Formats: sequence, C-alpha cells, structure tokens
Amino acid sequence: MATAHKKILVYLVLTFAFSSIFYYRMITAGAIGGYTFPLMWCPGVAAILTQLLFQHNLRGMGWGIGKAKYLLVGYGLPLLYCLVVYGIVWLTGLGRVDLAEFMRQAAPRVDLPIQSPALYLLGYVLIMTTVALAIGCVQALGEEIGWRGFLVPELYKEHSFTQTGLISGVIWMLWHSPLILFADYNNAGAPRWFGLLCFVVMVVMFSFTFAWLRLKAASLWPAVLLHASHNMFVQTIFTPLTSDTGYTAYVVDEFGIGLAIALALLGYLFWRKRGELALLVQPVE
Repeated sequence: MATAHKKILVYLVLTFAFSSIFYYRMITAGAIGGYTFPLMWCPGVAAILTQLLFQHNLRGMGWGIGKAKYLLVGYGLPLLYCLVVYGIVWLTGLGRVDLAEFMRQAAPRVDLPIQSPALYLLGYVLIMTTVALAIGCVQALGEEIGWRGFLVPELYKEHSFTQTGLISGVIWMLWHSPLILFADYNNAGAPRWFGLLCFVVMVVMFSFTFAWLRLKAASLWPAVLLHASHNMFVQTIFTPLTSDTGYTAYVVDEFGIGLAIALALLGYLFWRKRGELALLVQPVE
C-alpha cells in the first residue's frame, strides 16, 4: 500500500473514532446541540496527529495564506450563488421575504435596539458578515485542516483530480450523514429522504470546488473562507430571511434542490478547470 493510502486510512480511522464520541451525544439527545464545535474539529485533530505520526512535522498542509484573489473567491462565491438561488425563490413565490417576521424570529439571537425591520436587517447582516464569520472560520478551520489541508493533497498524490474530488466529497458526505439521519441537522421541513438526497448531491459536487481552490491556491485558507462563508450566508442570512409559502423547504437551505443544483453546476465548472492545476507531488505550504 502506498504511503499516501496508509496515511489516509489512519486519518479516516482517527477522524471517525473521534467523531463517534460526539455522534453518540447528538444522536442520544436527538439534537446537535452544543457539540458542533468539537465535532467540526475532529477531522483537523485527526489530520494533525496523522501528519505528525508519519512525517513528524506539519509541513505541506497549506498553512500559507496564498494569493488574495483565492481568498476573495472563497468568501464571495457563497454570496453569488445564494443571490441566484434565493433570488429565484423570492421572484417565483416559492418563498418570500417578510422582514417583520424575520426580525421577530432573529431578535432572541441578535438583540439590537432597532425598531425598523429594514434597519434591523442591515445591522444583523453587518454582525453576521463580521463577528459571526470570524467565529465560523474558527469552526470551519477544524474541518478544513482535515478535509482540504490533509485529505485532498494526499489523495491527489495517487489519484486524478476527478477521483480526488469525488472521493473527498463522498467521505465528507458520509461524515455528515449520521447528523441528518439520526439527529436534527436537517430540520428545514422537507422529508428526510429528500433532504438527504439533496445534501448528498450538494456536498459531493461542492467538493470539486473546494479541491480546486485548495490545490490551485496551495493553501487551505480559501477553503476555510469558502466553508465559513457558505455556512454564514446560507444558515444565518438567506434561509432565515426566507418565509415558507408551502414548498419552500424543498428548494432552499442545504437540504433543498436549489443549492444542490447550483453547487452541482459550480462543481462542474471547477472540474472543467482541472487542467489548470499543476501535477503536485507535495503541495506548497
């Protein structure tokens, strides 16, 4: 077995062993609760331990910041595809924007001394895109050290870009699946089987975008920003802003068909750009 495959096997065993502790807590509680942060750091801790075990250092995991343009891509892509998907939802009536209702539901989480729903939304978005994004980056870093800092470059040593994106995407999806099947990660309202199907398509295809950014930038930080920005825009801004009109849950959020289609198309576009990647033996730090 090639060294890269041995490292990947050890990494996966450690990742799922560590994660099982928090899977158990979440599943028995029926809710993800306060275990999200430690669970998201399981892949990162496993990657660091695996790298130290085999290489005795942490070089080659993409610690360098890299070019600013890739950081901007990581931050900006979620805003663009959310504007397209949710814009279509709002324009077609599949969902609607009710600022007063949004303010009523968001106020317990973000208490602002503002009476105007429009001004409240402005203040809320400002907080989400600064403070909340920074916190989200700390959370996302745990996963991205593992999935893109370690796993993607190790896969790319032995596999094509297509195989790297697909394998890393399937693993990433399987890691999430216990939370969807047995806890409340999917609480959007659509049937669980439908949400899982959309999530599978979204995550596996999205992995091609993540893998391309990681390899092209030779840095894990664009992936960290992409992950945190996606969670921030989808989970804390656009989905809460969208009121249900009957079939909304089937279209929006990470368990709706809208983002599944959008991120499948995005992943395909980055897969088409695979020829721009150098044949890396060891990624730049």
